[in-house]
Amino acid sequence: MIRGSPVKHTNPPTLPRPMGYTHVVEATGGRTIHVSGQIALDHTGALVGERDIRAQTRQVFENLKAALAAADATFHDVVKITVFMTDVSDLTAFREIRDLYFTRNPPASSLVQVARLVRPELMIEIEAVAIVEGSGQMPI
Repeated sequence: MIRGSPVKHTNPPTLPRPMGYTHVVEATGGRTIHVSGQIALDHTGALVGERDIRAQTRQVFENLKAALAAADATFHDVVKITVFMTDVSDLTAFREIRDLYFTRNPPASSLVQVARLVRPELMIEIEAVAIVEGSGQMPI
């Protein structure tokens, strides 16, 4: 469970052992938060980490952290991420940074290699789905 929201992480023995993700994450309650794909731009819009996958990945996760906080969520609430990378041979570097942010049950995850992101200097983009406790009712 994540902050009182019923979330179950399962890695069936009939599937290969995952490295840094969970095969099945079941959420049956709480508010669902969808975070748009985050890229390696800081709050001023400046690129962070030109040609540096570690720096770009770190900035992307910091942007995700800020977006989640705006919805009163944390990385512990994330149930799914989708990662878009221009070169999946950078996977080891990505995993090193990812594991600094996901310190409990890792979310379900998909990784897609793409030819290009919205700007040619970008190497990675990540979107997230989180489930947080609460009804989703916004105060008037």
